[in-house]
Amino acid sequence: MPSPPISSSPAIIHKLGTRYPLLYASLWFSLGILAGTYFWRPPSWWLVALAVFIGAGSYLAQRRPRIARVFSFCTLLLLGVFMAEVRQPPKRSSPILQFADGSPVIIVAHVTRDGFLRDGGYGGKRQSLELESEQVTSDSLSDTSPAGIRLNIYGRSETRQNAEPRPHLAMPLFTYGQRLKVKAKLRPPRNFGNPGAFDYEGYLASRNIVVLASASLDDLEPLPGFIGNRQTLWRNQIRRSVLNQIHLFWSPQQAALIDAMVIGEESFLDRDTRVDFQRSGTYHILVVSGMNLGILAFVVFWLLRKLRVSEVIASVTTVVLALGYAYLCNWGSPIVRSAFMLTFYLGTRLLYRNRSALNTVGGAALGVLVLDPASLFEASFQLTFLAVLGIAGIALPLLERTSQPYRSPLRFLHLTVYDAAFPPRMAQLRLDLRMLGGRLSRFVGKHVGNWILPATISFILSAYEVVLVSALMQVTLALPMAYYFHRATVLALPANVLVVPLTELLMPAAVVAVGAGYLSLTLAKLPAVICSLALSGITSTVHLLGGVRLADLRVGTPAPLSALSAVAAIALALVLARRRASLAVAGLVALALTALWITAVPTKGNFRPNVLEVTGIDIGQGDSTLIVSPEGKTLLIDAGGPLGPWQSEFDYGEDVVSPYLWSRGISRLDTVVVTHGHSDHISGMPAIVANFRPRELWLGPNPPTNLLSRLMHVVEHQHVSVLQRREGDQLNFGGSVVHVYAPPRDWQVAAQPRNNDSLVMKFTYRKTSVLLEGDAEKQSEKRFAGHMSPADLMKIAHNGSTTSTIPELLAAVHPRFAFISVGPRNPFHHPRPEVLDRLQAAGVITYRTDLDGAVSFYLDGNSLTVKTRAPR
Repeated sequence: MPSPPISSSPAIIHKLGTRYPLLYASLWFSLGILAGTYFWRPPSWWLVALAVFIGAGSYLAQRRPRIARVFSFCTLLLLGVFMAEVRQPPKRSSPILQFADGSPVIIVAHVTRDGFLRDGGYGGKRQSLELESEQVTSDSLSDTSPAGIRLNIYGRSETRQNAEPRPHLAMPLFTYGQRLKVKAKLRPPRNFGNPGAFDYEGYLASRNIVVLASASLDDLEPLPGFIGNRQTLWRNQIRRSVLNQIHLFWSPQQAALIDAMVIGEESFLDRDTRVDFQRSGTYHILVVSGMNLGILAFVVFWLLRKLRVSEVIASVTTVVLALGYAYLCNWGSPIVRSAFMLTFYLGTRLLYRNRSALNTVGGAALGVLVLDPASLFEASFQLTFLAVLGIAGIALPLLERTSQPYRSPLRFLHLTVYDAAFPPRMAQLRLDLRMLGGRLSRFVGKHVGNWILPATISFILSAYEVVLVSALMQVTLALPMAYYFHRATVLALPANVLVVPLTELLMPAAVVAVGAGYLSLTLAKLPAVICSLALSGITSTVHLLGGVRLADLRVGTPAPLSALSAVAAIALALVLARRRASLAVAGLVALALTALWITAVPTKGNFRPNVLEVTGIDIGQGDSTLIVSPEGKTLLIDAGGPLGPWQSEFDYGEDVVSPYLWSRGISRLDTVVVTHGHSDHISGMPAIVANFRPRELWLGPNPPTNLLSRLMHVVEHQHVSVLQRREGDQLNFGGSVVHVYAPPRDWQVAAQPRNNDSLVMKFTYRKTSVLLEGDAEKQSEKRFAGHMSPADLMKIAHNGSTTSTIPELLAAVHPRFAFISVGPRNPFHHPRPEVLDRLQAAGVITYRTDLDGAVSFYLDGNSLTVKTRAPR
């Protein structure tokens, strides 16, 4: 006879969960890391303080246990400070950087990370891989210091647009350990100089990459030999074998998703797919993280226990397989942390009968931070910790007092002997269900009648639990989602309610299909079909909900007050979740209100009042300029983009301009302007329109192109008013006056965009003004220079090319300041020395985005002041 089920009660749960020393320890250690990061003192200070507190705590341990406990937490804080200060930051310098001047060099290196193929420009292929140099040689220098290199290999060089196809140079895939000799150009990595910009240099440094390189395939020569770790080689071979199996069973579109979900390989995912998952709030499905590992670990542990394997052996086996799975997934940070937390949880499960989920979370977090204090500042750690904390600290106590007490009475319902083990209310429920089951038995049979009611109630309880956990995760993660990703996942709750159960079906089915495929394709068919059906359900849900306009709600960086309120609400909900029902509800309400504040209340823009602001955004070799009017209205001119036909998933509007605007607290633009149709001005604008939903789009005459059609499609979807601007237009914009000087009203467009299509505008506020030219060239400048009045500030046209900025225009405008939007080490050698000399001769103080980063000019009606991100 099975053991009688035991009903859990809130009183028992409250008694078991009143003390969480490991959670407190992780919080104190985190405070120490924060203090050590932002308030530096000599490490010797902290060592002395540590010794004092350890001695005092040891002395008081037996005499004053409570005071000793305080000393122990302070010791953890000091230890966090010490580790934060002595940890070595990733190297961002290397002797190889002396070769990074754009000149060709010869590199002998070996591959440290397998390459992956992508489509390139002009119909060719390109490949990205990571190398470690053995020797770098130029005409006058040679260096043998090892250094990490990220190399992009192109099937055709940019200078060979009209070259004949070369099928004999089909792009091979380069793998770990291969030695290569390549003629390439090196350049140092560079962050965009804007507030809110992604720390690309730091990301590469964390992967030990200090320099970037590009080369053509015909400039590369494989060398004999192997350099590397044999275990890593075997791991990569197994990984490639698994990927081949996946692509054998499923179509390319499905295989790309299964690659990401099962093994963490995202190389084949396109940007549109990523965006759909992000918009629907299900992007965590696409990355191998705690949920993916948890599903597989649960299945393994459950199967082993069903096979009557002891709990110790089942736990050890689950941990070993989880660590092996993390190793196969390249030891990505999220899955390593998840494997560590799983190990800690199963260990405490074996060691303690009365275990606390919050202690487990705190202990796992403390272990991760001790190994790598810098993890505290990573978005993935914060998201994982908050998600697990929300489930363990808020969701579980709520479930234990709502749905869980009803689960045990549903078991062995037909055995009346167990009724006495339950409280009277639950015993009455069992009696009522048996009576209803008896009536149903007359119509569906005794067996079905006894089964259908418990099964139905169990399904309803499961649905309630999924909804509650999903909802709590969304409100708990509202702050980091807004801060790091600027997304309000409005539809994440219904999306996850549908997608998570399907993922629980997909993960084991995919693993079984891949494993069975090595034995027999016939054995793999059934799990492969189950996986395909689950994946179809996931993608249908994601595309349906991700396509809803409400799903694409972007938000600015949360204000400090709202961020602090969200943190306080999470702490309050954790404390009150185990109190009486009214207090627990109050905690949930506070949590929901702060999430609503962050996601639904627009952030207030960080503007100076009563000034006309002009900011040249660092967009590389392109243009993007923010205008903020004296009355606080916002206008963005251009949004950058790649040069030429090269295909890239990097979106300048989404990845460069939008983060800067969000960092300024801008969640909505009043107007956007496209000066002309060249890709380095218009390509990023569709993302800007989608993210900031402007009221108006100003356009000049532009020929029909694919880029313009793409923009107009988004404009129509967002219901943006399109206004044509021409020479002679004059209008008021938020307290400033706008004059349009070009193009002429009778301007005829060509088959392709031209620089002289550019809108030329002058913004005036009282006695101060700025002239913005786009890429206007000499022909256009000569036309309006004769009737141009002076201006305090001038944006230099066409990135400082000699095609623009004629002396007649400089004499007419006579600016005191100028700025040039230009990319570092660009192939056009912009800005040209002739233009810089011309500006210097005219006494113009000139700023450049490649040197100064984002440059802001403030025109208060009488004078002009400047603020740069980088010191001059």
